Amino acid sequence: MQLTLREIDLPLRHAFTISQGTTTVQKNLLVELRDGGFTGYGEGASSHAYKAFTAPVMRADLEAARASIEAEKLDDPAALWDRLLPVIGHNRFAMCALDEAAHDLWGKQRGQPVWKLWGLTQRGGPLSNYTIGIDPIETMVAKMREFDGWPIYKIKLGTANDLSIVRELRKHTTATFRVDANCAWSVEQTLAFAPELKALGVEFIEQPLPAGEWAGMKRLFAESALPIMADESCLVPEDVDRCAGFFHGINVKLTKAGGLTPGRRMLHRARELGLRTMVGCMCESSVGISAIAQLLPLLDYVDMDGAVLIAMDIATGVSVEMGRAIFPAENGNGVRLL
Repeated sequence: MQLTLREIDLPLRHAFTISQGTTTVQKNLLVELRDGGFTGYGEGASSHAYKAFTAPVMRADLEAARASIEAEKLDDPAALWDRLLPVIGHNRFAMCALDEAAHDLWGKQRGQPVWKLWGLTQRGGPLSNYTIGIDPIETMVAKMREFDGWPIYKIKLGTANDLSIVRELRKHTTATFRVDANCAWSVEQTLAFAPELKALGVEFIEQPLPAGEWAGMKRLFAESALPIMADESCLVPEDVDRCAGFFHGINVKLTKAGGLTPGRRMLHRARELGLRTMVGCMCESSVGISAIAQLLPLLDYVDMDGAVLIAMDIATGVSVEMGRAIFPAENGNGVRLL
């Protein structure tokens, strides 16, 4: 296999703010794997919350592992991931980009979409939300109205006016809401907010407490009026078992987990434990979103609006229109660069 690495800048449609920071230009890493006339593409997304894994760091770590990667033969992406884990497992963001590219290449070589090679069937699948970042309330309303008609909106919270935000947004739509506090709330806030949020049509609360507050999560699991989904508390496969009895479900981020291989393992384990399953995205292009789409049959919920949040895409692949995933007539993950 031949490895090509490229840092990419993705200007966002609007400044995107969560409780941990603001992004105007998303700086990601694009990975290309070429073999036998076929090319697979993967994406590693940077994040305010994980400052050690920038696009330059991802690139440097993959360059350091180039000899090991290029010496490999792509038999099965999961087996490849396991073999390369000792080499680059310290950087799961870089592994994600490499693993997505390996799956895309694998499917293209075999003339099938990845989901079909896994033995899955795409029959509808959950609808994606559209995410509204933190802003003045009137701006959040305008951002929602810009994408009027979506079936679900995910509202980023962690301000002094969280309930007021949701109340005002509710005046302008009958869509389902989800809220994500990104670790910004306390146990008492969450328990106080949950009944009113439920009355306002909120489906669940994502990661209200900091990742290490397990005692507080145990209390929320028992007492919250709304289901609680893990994000920052569930990064890698080893975290899934810990979440049982503390969360009602898990939101898997492929970038944090290390790609499709560990992400799929996490979803299967969550099902075994009776946890609800979700995959979320970062701000990323259709390269990363198309990888997420392969997992739709395994999910109860999905947040795959990343390519909708950027001003200009770098690829075609699985698109999201009014929450629904539209699959191209392409193999692998379905990615073609523009």
